[in-house]
Amino acid sequence: MSSADLIRIVSRSSPMALAQVERVRTELAALRPGIRTEVVPVTTSGDRWMGDLSKLGGKGAFTKEVDATLLAGEADLAVHCIKDVPADRPLPAGTVFAAYLKRDDIRDAVIHPGGLTLDEMPAGTRIGTSSVRRVAQLAITHPELECVPMRGNANRRLEKLDAGECDALLLAVSGLERIGRTDRISEILPVDAMCPPIGAGVLGLQCREGDTETIEAVAGLGDADVWKEITAERMLLHVLQGHCNSPIAGYARAERDGRLSLRARVFSPDGKTVLDAHEWAGPLDPATLGTSVAVALLRQGAREVIDTIPH
Repeated sequence: MSSADLIRIVSRSSPMALAQVERVRTELAALRPGIRTEVVPVTTSGDRWMGDLSKLGGKGAFTKEVDATLLAGEADLAVHCIKDVPADRPLPAGTVFAAYLKRDDIRDAVIHPGGLTLDEMPAGTRIGTSSVRRVAQLAITHPELECVPMRGNANRRLEKLDAGECDALLLAVSGLERIGRTDRISEILPVDAMCPPIGAGVLGLQCREGDTETIEAVAGLGDADVWKEITAERMLLHVLQGHCNSPIAGYARAERDGRLSLRARVFSPDGKTVLDAHEWAGPLDPATLGTSVAVALLRQGAREVIDTIPH
């Protein structure tokens, strides 16, 4: 089999993105020692813009330039956090996901300089987060806490916390693991208290559709269970047509015996409306499970909840 001997990996230039690329390079070197890799860094409009993401067109702000570099043939592989890849529209024409890596922790973490948990924080404590998903769920469980908008990569947010721009932060456990900052965690929230975003903890490897050499070279890095989970999760999001201001949360879980389940929730931004669905696939394929759970949420009124949120 002929294989590419050099794979150029396009990446955002944030410490988190570069740590993710290093994971891919390490795993690829172990799997295919004959292949060399080099990094092609780009700065995305999402990285440059510190305002409301929806004004930039939402999550695609972090993927547009990466996609363009890949499609122009200036790189062969892109590494994406699946939670940042829009699912309400298809991947850019001419690109495919060749593999999803083994899933990291899907939970959210609380970072408080004094080590307090959410339950221990006094009323009015300012929690730094720009995630509509986190804001809606905090409004349900801890309405006495105040959310303040907080953008920037995880390192930047930790700096803002240390500078006093907020009193505590909510960040993904997997992200803190990737940048080696789990020492800052005060509390890890269970998924029933803080349901994760679709695609949490998963890195996807995106290639050009016709580039069979690269696809074959990296396909072995993929995890079959994660492929099922992400297929179900992204189909859910696609059917719901959620945008980046929609508080939609959920996760699929592939069991050892082959069963697959999907739990999903849709919130109004103030947390006053909560729609919930949880199904097992049985013999269903993952995409059908995603569709079925989305339909269950639509029956409960998810369309109205999503469509009344400006974006």
